[in-house]
Amino acid sequence: MHGLLRERLLSRRDHRLERGKPPQPLLFDDMMEPTNEGARPGSADRAPGGDPPGPQEGQAPTGAPLLELRNVDKNFGPVQALQGINLIIPEGQVTALAGDNGAGKSVLIKTVSGIWSPDGGAVFWRGQRVHIRTPKDAAALGITTVYQDLALCDNLDIVQNMFLGHEDLHLGMLNEIEMELTARRTLESLAMTTARQIRQPVASLSGGQRQSVAVAKAVMANSKLVILDEPTAALGVTQTAMVLSLVKQLTSQGVTVLMISHNLNDIFQVADHLAIVHLGHLVASGPASNFNRQTAVDYMTTGRSNRETAGSPALAAS
Repeated sequence: MHGLLRERLLSRRDHRLERGKPPQPLLFDDMMEPTNEGARPGSADRAPGGDPPGPQEGQAPTGAPLLELRNVDKNFGPVQALQGINLIIPEGQVTALAGDNGAGKSVLIKTVSGIWSPDGGAVFWRGQRVHIRTPKDAAALGITTVYQDLALCDNLDIVQNMFLGHEDLHLGMLNEIEMELTARRTLESLAMTTARQIRQPVASLSGGQRQSVAVAKAVMANSKLVILDEPTAALGVTQTAMVLSLVKQLTSQGVTVLMISHNLNDIFQVADHLAIVHLGHLVASGPASNFNRQTAVDYMTTGRSNRETAGSPALAAS
């Protein structure tokens, strides 16, 4: 059989030589019997019916959201913390994630941030499926989380906190001048001008100022999605207004914000979209204008609402 195959290949090569063509290397295709000589390339080059091919793997579909969760589950032993979460985070907007204590808000953001891996479902980033197993994976995508404790060092000043872990070095030494200029420009772009001086210790800042420093650190890392975990918790009226203004400033710069909160006043002041979780389930989601305080409280406390809002009598629920 091998002799017959070799004879056929040599015969085909001789035929090419007779036609005056230079000898070509024998390829794997030469060993296959042609099925339809002279036909146009198949589906690898064109879709059936002559249409051009669709998006290739690795290309984000047009209009895809920045982040999408599909049927995401998370279990801790027998406890099912998240079940069948379907959540869409539009790009360049503020999405508020609301829910009562123990609803699953913190578990959800820690799953997105790479602290915990989901036990089921899929995560999509700009239309492409991704696997976020560690915080480093999340940071590589452009996801930064500002937790409620802010993770700032009280004994360091503002500049040192903003560059902590990724200091700017020049000839093996800290480039103090460049770091200070970069930190100052970042804070000014966020309209954070209430601090007396940029080199003052973080311990001397108010709660709103600390939140601003933590967010500025995320912005300086070129984050595409900033997750804020209860950013106005334990803040006064003035400091809360400062933080909410900061959230609006972020979206004006094209940064997407996912804000976790159970304060409905804050949510309806800055949120474009609202998603509500109840006992590990996403029970409602949609434009914030489709909700009012009464329906939001219903979903947060019972997981359902019989009230109809003026904008949308039927809210999208998973």
